[in-house]
Amino acid sequence: MIGRKEGIVKKLTAGVAGLFKANKVRSYHGHGKLLAGKKVEITLHDSNESEILEAKYVILASGSLPIAIPNVEYDGEYIVDSAGALEFDEAPARLGVIGAGVIGLELGSVWQRLGSDVTLLEALPDFLPVADKDIARAAAREFKKQGLTPRLGTLVKSAEVGDGKAKKREVLVTVEDKDGESQLTFDRLLVAVGRYASTGGLLADDSGVALTDRGQIQVDDNSHTTADGVWAIGDCVRGPMLAHKASEEGIAVAEIIAGLAAHIHFDTVPWVIYTDPEIAWVGKTEQELTAEGVDFKAGSFPFAATGRGLALGNANGMVKVLADAETDKILGVHIVGPSASELIAECVVAMEFHGSAEDLARIVHAHPTLSEAVHEAALNLDGRAIHRVN
Repeated sequence: MIGRKEGIVKKLTAGVAGLFKANKVRSYHGHGKLLAGKKVEITLHDSNESEILEAKYVILASGSLPIAIPNVEYDGEYIVDSAGALEFDEAPARLGVIGAGVIGLELGSVWQRLGSDVTLLEALPDFLPVADKDIARAAAREFKKQGLTPRLGTLVKSAEVGDGKAKKREVLVTVEDKDGESQLTFDRLLVAVGRYASTGGLLADDSGVALTDRGQIQVDDNSHTTADGVWAIGDCVRGPMLAHKASEEGIAVAEIIAGLAAHIHFDTVPWVIYTDPEIAWVGKTEQELTAEGVDFKAGSFPFAATGRGLALGNANGMVKVLADAETDKILGVHIVGPSASELIAECVVAMEFHGSAEDLARIVHAHPTLSEAVHEAALNLDGRAIHRVN
């Protein structure tokens, strides 16, 4: 499995290299540092020699790095970050995961399906608060059936790898919850508590580019920094740390530099958690709308009431649509279930075109399909769902 993964990664990265060559893009493998006057100092990895490039425009896209926590040191083998968790040569019998957010859930779900006994340790008292509460609740039920239940309100105090003299080496983790301190033992430990902007060593003092108090590069609505002719995109700036968001930002900046009109609508950037079942959403959650005092209406529909879901033998989960109570404008769509990552695209398009819930309800959806759940959820906003009793 790991060999197949590496083969796919190699093919994809070779494809990028081929695109560079075809489009006459010159690449350097090294560490870049922005100097004053839009100059970039590159320290090459293979020779450690430096070279200075000058440009009319510069785009910074330095990405992000995994957050480390006190008293838990990575060793790359027993205590790992998200990259290390993709390099195990066998499924750990007992895998501990610090953090039950997006990355912790995704990787915990992978190794649980491969046979590991996975324990998720989450310091927050609520499960997946970034998602809509009904979707998080439905997802938690499905994960519990799989044996993937997070220990909420559990703070990790420290972790260390045992000496292994008496038996195989293990990771000893000290945690604290409402019952006090206790110790857990795992074969491997994954730290997945989030990521931070990778800006260390990126900017010279006189580069003219400012950082925010969170260490991100400060940009305006068009991704332009505080230095003339310098833009920044992706994980190193504000907004969600999502690959597709970064890609679209890059395209927008390139179009702006070329003199074209371009803009990224952050309100319609889709989120996806690649667990089983998948979780995906776009727009506002119910709790966000409530906090903002927005008058809204909600409609939902379960995949268990779709013929396609039943035929696939995978009918867990639901679709939830939120719309403005007065205008019917779609404010958010939230999905947990099969192919959620694909189904959310229709909802993104509808929101981009300022669609209403009635628009989704009146669009003909093929039968039998999973997308019928989106259709029925939109109908259910007004109590008109065809295939459920309201």
